[in-house]
Amino acid sequence: MATTEGFRADWAQKDFYAELGVKKDATAAEIKKAYRKLARANHPDSNPGDTAKHDKFKSVAEAYDVVGDPEKRKKYDEMRELYGSGGFRGGFGGGGGAGGGFNLDDLLRDRGGASGGIGDMFGDLFGGFGRGRTQAPTRPHKGADVETTATIGFTDAIDGVTISLRLTSDAPCPDCNGTGGKPGTRPHICPECEGAGFVVNGAGGGFSLQETCPKCGGRQLVYDEACPTCHGSGRGMSARSIQARIPAGVKDGQRIRLKGKGSAGVNGGPAGDLYVTVKVASHPLFGRKGDNLTLDVPISFDEAALGAEIKIPTLGGSPVTVKVPAGTPNGRTFRVRGKGSRKKDGTRGDLLATVQVQVPGTLNAAAREAVEAYRAAGNEPSLRANLFDGSAT
Repeated sequence: MATTEGFRADWAQKDFYAELGVKKDATAAEIKKAYRKLARANHPDSNPGDTAKHDKFKSVAEAYDVVGDPEKRKKYDEMRELYGSGGFRGGFGGGGGAGGGFNLDDLLRDRGGASGGIGDMFGDLFGGFGRGRTQAPTRPHKGADVETTATIGFTDAIDGVTISLRLTSDAPCPDCNGTGGKPGTRPHICPECEGAGFVVNGAGGGFSLQETCPKCGGRQLVYDEACPTCHGSGRGMSARSIQARIPAGVKDGQRIRLKGKGSAGVNGGPAGDLYVTVKVASHPLFGRKGDNLTLDVPISFDEAALGAEIKIPTLGGSPVTVKVPAGTPNGRTFRVRGKGSRKKDGTRGDLLATVQVQVPGTLNAAAREAVEAYRAAGNEPSLRANLFDGSAT
């Protein structure tokens, strides 16, 4: 029969709120938001080989498993209150003998705890202990998140597109359906944990720690013959194709989340999520600046000097006419409203057309004569006069 020694005493000393970076009075929504941010940043699939982040992911998951559940959070706060008041420091489970200990069950009864003492009060919070060792069902777990990258065309990024993705991810073994046993064989209760799914190991100092059973991996059942496909792990690799909708206006490098499209859950848990990092191919004419499209438009010297009406292309639409005023300098940008990328609200950004004044490499005789006449007729001051102002000082 298990005793209060099965209690995870080290958890009483852990600050799960600090682990998640929230205050003790944080709302459930704040706790969930903090957990998702930390779990995403430290997920093993996104940080292969980074032991520190793997450990951080585990500690964050442990913290959220407790304070993310209203009932568990309430009992955890009660336990922390007892610890903070010195209620745990005399040891657990002992009588009031020479050792100076006390019976924590009696203490909890005195404080109005359940009639079963600490086992009833904290049993479901720390994995089950108390009057007897009973078999607890293995909890469902969410499947792992999956990361992939997709490259799409420039126009598809502006208008949105549905793409096909071929994914390979962790999944239950197809031959044993995740049991880990050889197909056709029958399981029996794990002799190591007696079907509890966990074992209790001494940690010194009068404490005992509850750990997942190393023989059955917490599944509570074992097979005499392991599945030859997964070698008893119950897991395998699954290849599948899915259709993913990339929204209009997606930017290069943007990360799209597709809920429930990741790896399958464990023991009936929900599937993980799929995160698609989008790479957008370049366009031979157009560029992108936020929700606006950009376009370099060449114009001649006479068009810049005398003014002109020019036609320019739009992405996927009819050409538009832009009026270039006389005396337009090189590099001036004209805005064509509503011809840019699609925004989240359904409207479109603008097309930013920047003129580039072109100087001919060669001139025929008539053109040279006209330019020389222009030079002779000009009465403008030197364009470089200001370069020499104050140069002698």
